[in-house]
Amino acid sequence: MSARLAALLHPVGAVILGLFGPAAITAFAVLHGAGNGLLTIAKGTVPLVIFGPAGYGLRSGILGAPARATQAFSPLLFDLLMDRMGIGVIAVSAGLSLTAFAAMLLLKARPRAAPVPA
Repeated sequence: MSARLAALLHPVGAVILGLFGPAAITAFAVLHGAGNGLLTIAKGTVPLVIFGPAGYGLRSGILGAPARATQAFSPLLFDLLMDRMGIGVIAVSAGLSLTAFAAMLLLKARPRAAPVPA
């Protein structure tokens, strides 16, 4: 649930910014930042919920590698898009966040057997 909420906060902020203009930049910044903060929590919990504790470290590392590569290139890509599109780049990033939200709606946690008392 936290990952889904994190993916929605940026687009909500973008809509508010689009509706109210520069006066809403603080609301956009707060919502964008809150989404990033929640995403940090979700990165640790979603793999655990979906795959369970067995091999958690390895799975987290494998799943995190594309995100780290994307984060390394994102400032350059965002700058290039900003040069071409101006403020419209916010719509692109909001669309990507909504795509991530839609993908997370498809994720289901696997039921795990209850632990056997020792």
